[in-house]
Amino acid sequence: MRPSGSLDSFSTILSGLSKRLGLQSHLFELRLQQQWRNIIGEPVGSHTWPTQVRFKKLYLIVRNSVWLQQLVFLKPTLLAKLNERAGSDMLTDIAFRVGDIPDVPAVAAGPSPANVPVSDAAMTEAAAHAAAVQDPELRTRLASLMAAAFSRSALNDEGSPPA
Repeated sequence: MRPSGSLDSFSTILSGLSKRLGLQSHLFELRLQQQWRNIIGEPVGSHTWPTQVRFKKLYLIVRNSVWLQQLVFLKPTLLAKLNERAGSDMLTDIAFRVGDIPDVPAVAAGPSPANVPVSDAAMTEAAAHAAAVQDPELRTRLASLMAAAFSRSALNDEGSPPA
């Protein structure tokens, strides 16, 4: 039991909330769709598309039966790569089906809050708050957003106009 008056970090609250609401697999699914080609690499990324994650099973659309056959052999490698990227065992199986791949451009990582100069102290504090987040990419993005918010708040407290 934690002492009264202590505060939970933002990352702890978000992690607990996503677990309680069952959003972890849905968030992972969205991240896969958003960054599929960057995560899985070429040429596999341009011949496949993740449609959904349900009950720890990833459903992939594959361009044709030749690619489907090749991916059946690569399934253990793909599972290991995707689980490593997730930071946990989010997936236990992959189901393939032949279909049309949507024409989705590769999405680069979102913009960082570069408009605000971030101090080392703000980055250290933000990293400490985000440390409980298991997903490394989410942890890094969350820490950079919090550091920018801390820095922006510090600028506003000093009398500078808000960003």
